[in-house]
Amino acid sequence: MLNAQCSMLNVQRGRRVCAVALLSLGIWHWALGIDAAAQAGFPSGYGSTQEPGMVSTDVPPQLRDVTFRQRLNERLPLDAAFRDESGRPVTLGDYFGRRPVLLAFVYYSCPMLCTQVMNGLSSALKVTPFKAGEDFDVVLISFDPRDTPATAAEKKRAHLEYWSVEQDAAAWHLLTGDEATIRRVTSAAGFTYRWDEPSGQFAHVSGVLVATSDGRLSRYFYGVEYSPKELRLALVESGDGRVGSAIDELLLYCFHYDPESGRYGLMVMNLVRLAGVMTVLFIGGSILLMRRRDARPRLDRA
Repeated sequence: MLNAQCSMLNVQRGRRVCAVALLSLGIWHWALGIDAAAQAGFPSGYGSTQEPGMVSTDVPPQLRDVTFRQRLNERLPLDAAFRDESGRPVTLGDYFGRRPVLLAFVYYSCPMLCTQVMNGLSSALKVTPFKAGEDFDVVLISFDPRDTPATAAEKKRAHLEYWSVEQDAAAWHLLTGDEATIRRVTSAAGFTYRWDEPSGQFAHVSGVLVATSDGRLSRYFYGVEYSPKELRLALVESGDGRVGSAIDELLLYCFHYDPESGRYGLMVMNLVRLAGVMTVLFIGGSILLMRRRDARPRLDRA
């Protein structure tokens, strides 16, 4: 009778070990499946399906020489002199040294695109866990030398009122300057633009930059809509350990910034390593738990 009970216990133990092994193989298969999918091109949800090398050469005349090229790790000229929305003389460096900076080049009389950039930024920031003025600052630089502190102040008032974030006014800085100073900063950031006489507007590319507290260009995001998750990761990465939690650091381990797409993609090998560690811990914990359960009948018989 005792031998039969032992045999049953061994069968049950074997079944449990097999179940754990099959689950482990399933986890590894899932992780490697992500690897294969990622190797085929951009991570899911990123990029386009356009064939590599298919570049359009039919560029409208007003968009020639209009670019926004990444200058990652380059330093901004922090001594560049501007005026803020109150008319106070400032330098770009006045907004650095403490925390990351979200930077965008706009002009305050822009009829559409620049307002969309500001709205896209505020929309993303509204759902991030960080607080303006404590974890980051926002600096907008007008590339229209005709803009004045008065137009900057009105643009700031209207924008903050629209998003009901008047309490963040001290963290938003709208700057104006002369042509030479503007060109110096935009050139350092890889941002070029041109005046289009027929439309009476500036032709430019839209986007937002993230800079470290010491003025280095860290991340670029293009378009007028920005992923809150990616903005969050960029602030954590640019914050030199002063922004974010342990969970944010773990997310950085799994996601990696792709300069070509200007997006954060899944860091597959890091995910595979993490899945491997979790699998080992799971197997070890399961075996330990099964041994404890199997030891109880022996203690009861004794």
